[in-house]
Amino acid sequence: MHVVIFGLTISSSWGNGHATLWRSLVKALLERRHTVSFYERDVSYYADTRDLMELPPGGRLILYRHFEDIAPAARRDLDHADLALSTSFCPDGRAAAQLMLESRASIKSFYDLDTPVTLNALSAKSTVEYLPPQGLGDFDLVLSYTGGRALNELRTRLGARLALPLYGSVDPDHHRPVPPQQELRANLSYLGTYAADRQQALKTLFLDPASVLPQERFLIGGAQYPETFPWLPNVFFVRHVPPATHPAFFSSCRATLNVTRGVMAAYGFCPSGRLFEAAACGAPLLTDTWEGLESFFVPGKEILPVESAEQVVQTLSLSDQELQQIALAARARTLQDHTGLCRVGELERICNSVRSKSHLTPTASKRSVLHVGHHSGRGCGQPHPATGLFQGAAPCGQPHRRRS
Repeated sequence: MHVVIFGLTISSSWGNGHATLWRSLVKALLERRHTVSFYERDVSYYADTRDLMELPPGGRLILYRHFEDIAPAARRDLDHADLALSTSFCPDGRAAAQLMLESRASIKSFYDLDTPVTLNALSAKSTVEYLPPQGLGDFDLVLSYTGGRALNELRTRLGARLALPLYGSVDPDHHRPVPPQQELRANLSYLGTYAADRQQALKTLFLDPASVLPQERFLIGGAQYPETFPWLPNVFFVRHVPPATHPAFFSSCRATLNVTRGVMAAYGFCPSGRLFEAAACGAPLLTDTWEGLESFFVPGKEILPVESAEQVVQTLSLSDQELQQIALAARARTLQDHTGLCRVGELERICNSVRSKSHLTPTASKRSVLHVGHHSGRGCGQPHPATGLFQGAAPCGQPHRRRS
């Protein structure tokens, strides 16, 4: 397939989770011999923090200042696209969606990487800047980073004809266990951009345990933390951890904590990309709880759900051997079910299904429906009718490769 994407950013990982997700997904698309054009507005905030200048062979990163300057070339690109994606928080989302809908792209789709945020914003006001004013009914396909009831709301509130989940993923060639770094060692770490609606959970599950265990070292990595953040003497801070340093960050801690944004947790079925990254790096995972967590990791065996400071302290009292058993199980599950190649396998099957139901054929390459080999993996089969989750034996792009 030739895939055309209009996104927030793939070039800068500063203060957003979109870039890491796109890097995993685009790399896997290129490994599967698809081609990708990624259109990104060249805004100063990301230009000053850019840590990716070009895509691997088969991919093009098109940076632009004004959408109208690239619209003619983008339209020609879209006319040869097998799959076109306009995405949430794309600065030119409406213009890109209109250009796509007027093009000859084979499958015209919208990918919401922030579905609960979109739905909440829609409740607060009549329009959302990156959504077409008429809603999502004109798209062949709507993909969502969040599953569960969010999918139904995309249909009922925004008119999506077909709404399916495409969750986050990880690139295990990059996110893998590496030697620990002394300055990143901690009893418990947390990696995430500051968000006000995570603050209460972060206090309960991270800062309060740190105050109970003053002799232990706690570590936070991320951007945009305010001066008023309630730091403690044993809580250390790394300002912005670029993707290249993520493996060392996760590999250096005794355990790491995942905290989900409140609006995401309220909808459930919202696995942060950090979950898969940390698991792939072999870090024992503690997490807040939300509906659908067990669809991605087995609680108590592959991940440790916590709801109070007392539970965090109790979990940290586990032996190193017990924590490592959790970490190894989570890493195995991630390599089996949550890699970029798994997600691309799901995306290929979704596109095949859309084509077969609408009698569409690829426009650029004139390929027949893609064929991918089967395996016996869990979590990568047909979507569950209630949740849209892929599960059961089905193809995942290519045979899974175990990595040590």
